[in-house]
Parts: sequence; structure tokens; C-alpha cells
Amino acid sequence: MLNFERPSCLALMIGVLGLLNPATVDGQDALERLTEGNLKRTREFIERNRAMRTEVPQRGPLKTARANLHVHSELSHDSRGKIEAIVAAAKRAKSQVLMFTEHPSKEKDFYLDGHQGIIDEVLCIPGAEMKGMLVYPTLSLAPFAAAEPKEIASIVRSRGGHVFLSHLEERMDWQFAGITGTEIYNTHADFKKQMGLVQAMKNPLWFVRIASLLEKYPQEVYSALQSYPGDYLRRYDQLCQIHPHTGVAANDAHENVGIQIRMGDTDSSIVVTDALGDQIVKLPRLGIEKLLSIPPNAATGDVLLKVQLDPYENSLRHAGTFLLVETLTQPAVWDALDRGRSFVAFDWIADAQGFSLAAVQQVETQSKRHEIGSQLSLTDGPIRLEGLSPLPATWKLFRNGETVETWTGSDCRFDIRQPGVYRVELWLDGWEDPQIWILTSPIYIE
Repeated sequence: MLNFERPSCLALMIGVLGLLNPATVDGQDALERLTEGNLKRTREFIERNRAMRTEVPQRGPLKTARANLHVHSELSHDSRGKIEAIVAAAKRAKSQVLMFTEHPSKEKDFYLDGHQGIIDEVLCIPGAEMKGMLVYPTLSLAPFAAAEPKEIASIVRSRGGHVFLSHLEERMDWQFAGITGTEIYNTHADFKKQMGLVQAMKNPLWFVRIASLLEKYPQEVYSALQSYPGDYLRRYDQLCQIHPHTGVAANDAHENVGIQIRMGDTDSSIVVTDALGDQIVKLPRLGIEKLLSIPPNAATGDVLLKVQLDPYENSLRHAGTFLLVETLTQPAVWDALDRGRSFVAFDWIADAQGFSLAAVQQVETQSKRHEIGSQLSLTDGPIRLEGLSPLPATWKLFRNGETVETWTGSDCRFDIRQPGVYRVELWLDGWEDPQIWILTSPIYIE
């Protein structure tokens, strides 16, 4: 969640004048991408990928289900999201599974009161963001609210639930035995890296300047914050060499970043509130008229402008966790998470459905297919990693965190000659720099 500082009226008026000239905002990181030209080129990159994409036949008996983890609703204090709207946004983002992570409270039990079961064809699973983890239990955790993180993790896992380390940037030294895995990407962690963008957003009137771009390029504006999660992946590679970890993306979806500008209780005042409805500041009408056209008949409370940077649809589409499942049921999702059958895709760039990676092992006269997450031994026969993609890409094979081979094309074949922890990244040629697209959980070779 973004917490605005509440600047003085004078500071805001200076900000208003500065916002009339975008060049006064120091261009850094994601801010440099938030121009008409850059956003247009990003849109063309997306459209090019869509035109080049080919349908890929399913390999093996398992289906691919797109999931979003780390999702908040009105059950969390920092969100107002209604379940019907979140499910509708998930369907537009082509997600089939929503794994919620509410902030625990005394008023609501996130498990007993949480969103659960199939809702309008989307599988909903209740959970919480607590103690530095994403927890998906099989029972209420209210009696254990005071427990330490390791104890919570043990309770959840011993009863058949799942636990993922969250916000790894804040706890790189954490290592728990027996947990399901960890986030390998977190949208909020990515946002915190964008220092120029963070600074600009402290002035709520920055949203006024971005409003027209956001209306024209909503996904491109949201996804401008994306960067390669190198710090997360380095730690992930270390953890996977200790014991298997399932990698997931954290959308950290709240729909709580934005502003509303309303007419105040007098003809000469304007009220600015955040996306949750809390007042940030009251401004004189004279200053805001330089930015907004105010209808002559505007009455107290009328909304003059609403800018929402993080609608659920954009947040959920930005990154997805793809799970290899037998059916769209919670037991099947649980099994995929247990076995590490997952990959993360930034499929705002391109639809990743159809991507596959497996270890094919020759055992005597038969070839056996082992999906992502599998553990197998070289002593049983030669092993080759085989991958297929709906778009031509640069494939990078990592062994124990180090790049060992690269391949370019829509398919790949890597012969495995040494034991190790193997994962794959796919990169697409962007309009400016190569763009990370897919990150897989590992295959473990003994």
C-alpha cells in the first residue's frame, strides 16, 4: 500500500505549478517510461508479440492454470475491493485461481470469513499475509495469532496448508525448514526500487498529470514499474540448493493507489482524497483550475477527477503464477504447489499459456517426462530438458544460480550432464532492451 505524506498547502501549490511542466520532475527509473512516446512503443511491443504468438499444443497430461497470489479485498484494512469486482477483473486478466492474503484483524477471521470455492468460474482460496509470510491454512489461525513465524509455518504445513516467504527484500536471511516456497517476484518490492516514481507520487497532484496517459495506456503505465528481480532470484537459488522451494509471483493487489478530487464545502475549495477515501488536503479552487476544467454548476461532493493507478485488472494481469494441475480444484492446486509445478510469467507483455518445460529421461527403452519441480537422478539414464514457447525467445538455463547455456527460438533442448538445481528464464527482445518474460521453478537433478 502506498502511504502519502500530507504536504503543506504551499508545497502542494508549488507542486501544481511544477506539474504544468513535466520536465521539472527528475526523470529516473519508471518515470522515464511514463511519456507518450515510450508508452506508445510499449503498446506496439505488446501488439507485435500478440501478432507473432502461435498456439502451442498441450504437452503431457497436466493443464496450465493461471493463478494470482497475494491478493487483498475489503477484508483487509487497506483495501475496499468487493469479491464480485475482483473476480470479474481476474476473468478479464485470464486468471482462473485467486489466492487471497488478507491482513488479519480481530473483526474478521480471514479463513472462516474469507473468499472460498468457485465464484463465477474462478477458484478462490482464503489466506493471509502475516508474520512476513503468505499463509494458506486448512483451519482458522485465530488461536495462534501471537505465535512466532516459524511456529505459524509449522502449524500450517503440518495440517496440509501452504506457506511462502513474502517481501523477501525485508528478510533475505530467513530460512524455514519445510515451507512450500517463496515469492520470486513482488510488485510492491519492484515499486520500492523506483525512487523517482516514489518521490513523484508523494505529491498527489502528480496523478493529475498522469491521468490522460493512464486513460490511454492503463496497463503500460502500471507495468512501467517492472524490473528484473535479481535480488529475489539470487536468494531463491540459494534456498533451492538447501531444499526444494516452489516459486510464485506476488501481485500484492489492493486497488488502493490513486486520488479523487472533489468539490469542497465552499465554492472556493477543492478536496483531494486518496483511493480509500481519506482526505489528503484541501486546496483553493483558484490553483486547481490551472489543471482541471471545473463545470460552472459543480456542487459540493461532485467528483472532478478520479485517477486509479492500480485497478485489480491491471495488477492481476501484470504477473501470473502458472500451475500445472489435473483439474481446477483446490486439491489439484495444492498438489501443484507441493510439487513445485509452477512458473511465473509477466504476461502483460505476452500470453504465456502454452509454455512448457520438462526433463525427458531415457530409461532403458522408454522416455519418461518429468515436469517442472521434479526430482530425478542421472544414474537412471540420460536427461534432456525440453521446452516449448508460444513466442520465439532467448532461453537461459541456470544451474545452482549460474547461467550455463542459452538458446534462441520457440523451443529448446538442453542436455544435462551434471547434477544440480536447474531453472529457466525466457527473455523477449523489447523495443529498447531485452525484457524478462518467464521464470520457472527448478527441476532437481541428483
